[in-house]
Amino acid sequence: MTAAIVQTQNLSKTYGGINRVNKVDLCVQEGEIYGFLGPNGAGKTTTLKMLLGLIKPSEGTIKIFGESLNKDRPSILQRTGSLIESPSYYGHLTGLENMKVMQRLRNVADKNVDEALRIVRLENQKNKKAEQYSLGMKQRLGIAMALLTFPKLLILDEPTNGLDPAGIGEIRELIKSLPARYGITVLLSSHLLSEIDQIATSVGIISEGNLLFQGSMASLRQKSSVAIYLKTGDNAKAEQFLITQGYSPAQTGSRLWLGQLEDREVAEMNRLLVEHNISVTRIEEQKKSLEDIFLDITGRERSL
Repeated sequence: MTAAIVQTQNLSKTYGGINRVNKVDLCVQEGEIYGFLGPNGAGKTTTLKMLLGLIKPSEGTIKIFGESLNKDRPSILQRTGSLIESPSYYGHLTGLENMKVMQRLRNVADKNVDEALRIVRLENQKNKKAEQYSLGMKQRLGIAMALLTFPKLLILDEPTNGLDPAGIGEIRELIKSLPARYGITVLLSSHLLSEIDQIATSVGIISEGNLLFQGSMASLRQKSSVAIYLKTGDNAKAEQFLITQGYSPAQTGSRLWLGQLEDREVAEMNRLLVEHNISVTRIEEQKKSLEDIFLDITGRERSL
């Protein structure tokens, strides 16, 4: 297993007696795109700010690159790029001039400026004033600034917030290219499940400050259990009969739920019902969507 780039233990932040982040154990592996997913107000931004040392935790420890944030913050931040909340820029300066300001602060070569602008596809707009940029261009400028040092870790807070579909697509493709092309591990937050599904290799689900799930996207999808539903001319009679045949049906609305069955079991069940003069009108296979899984994990209806 590769080394954990970000590791927290019992990370907590209390405001006014309320636990905004509660004993969170994050683990982000090298080379991942880790999607930090949760509804607005779940504690995502607070957690990311603690990782950057912008907020002091009430409790818990943070290790980045295996080093303690308490002891080695300057060395950690040299290898970390971030865009938290909205991009900071000078509106009266051009995109390039904004990058030059950041270049002086981070002490990097000119070629880094050119390369970062090229990655976010702003090289042709670099001489335009930042205040004339569209929302998507401002967001891309913010990401270019975060990429300026070609960090080992890039932390992005809701990077597609407020963008139109074309802008969202551009940022998504950009982020997806970073681990393989530049060896950058990405930790990004979002309240959009569809966004995380399309971009992340791993996911952490947070709700009301509690980390409820952490693992690969594949392991999250494995929770989408398949079930067979059956509709017959007489569900009550079908239910009683199927119980005698060793099945475990349950009435749900106008259908019978039979859980996960192999194809041959479905075929056998169908044959038995027809032989006993119970007409089968519909057999359906249903799979839980990621949305359903998210609602199961967070335990309530949440608009995402």
